[in-house]
Amino acid sequence: MVRLRAGRGIATGVALAMLAGAAPVVSRPALPQAGAVAPARPVQPARVLATYPHDPAAFTQGLFFSDGRLFETTGQHGESALREVELRTGKAKREVKLARRYFGEGSTGWGKTIVSLTWQDGIAFRWDRDTFKPLGQFRYGGEGWGLTHDGRDLILSDGTSELRFLDPKSFAERRRVRVTWQGKPVRQLNELEYVRGELLANIWHTDLIARIDPATGVIKGFLDLSDVTASLNLADPEAVLNGIAHDAKTGKLYVTGKDWPKLFEIALPR
Repeated sequence: MVRLRAGRGIATGVALAMLAGAAPVVSRPALPQAGAVAPARPVQPARVLATYPHDPAAFTQGLFFSDGRLFETTGQHGESALREVELRTGKAKREVKLARRYFGEGSTGWGKTIVSLTWQDGIAFRWDRDTFKPLGQFRYGGEGWGLTHDGRDLILSDGTSELRFLDPKSFAERRRVRVTWQGKPVRQLNELEYVRGELLANIWHTDLIARIDPATGVIKGFLDLSDVTASLNLADPEAVLNGIAHDAKTGKLYVTGKDWPKLFEIALPR
């Protein structure tokens, strides 16, 4: 995705008004201020439960657990990689790099395999989870940003307001859903994670994680991580929130960002 936007995370009250990118402009509703009580606390501050090291040189694009093990994909030409990460230390236990021409993006586990996206090449790679041996490639139209699954479909974001639900074997598209807030489409959906029946999605260049109903695309509310990002004092405007991983074995939820020095365990949204 384009890495040219200036400024750090957008303040909660104006975040959705800043999401229009290069795609056709769509009017944006104002996001309720944190602490608003109507209709049902739409903005919920994230509560940090624990902090772990994270590789500050990892331009995080995808983050997920598979069978209790933490995996991460990173971006940038010449630096994109798939790695297994030790949670306690943040260090890569093993890694495979993509060819320099590829800009790595989101990823997810599927059985004993891993599927990872590329940004503008329209190619998804399938890897053996335990050996990182390449098992094949798939094609898709448009850009690749985030990837997760709901146990039936792979779910892909591409920077637009639409999420694609794909057959995990063939990558054929089964359906799409448009993501909306107060009836208006929300774009710049980035890294994804399916958690307890809802989709969590980073909104690029904001401190917000949207909580999405996967059946309708309606945003139910937001997790606000502005206090978390502010605590890091990051100077790089591209070192934004991006990376959500839910460990089904422990029930714990983790977040990080691009080139962040820390990974945070946060309370599951209520």
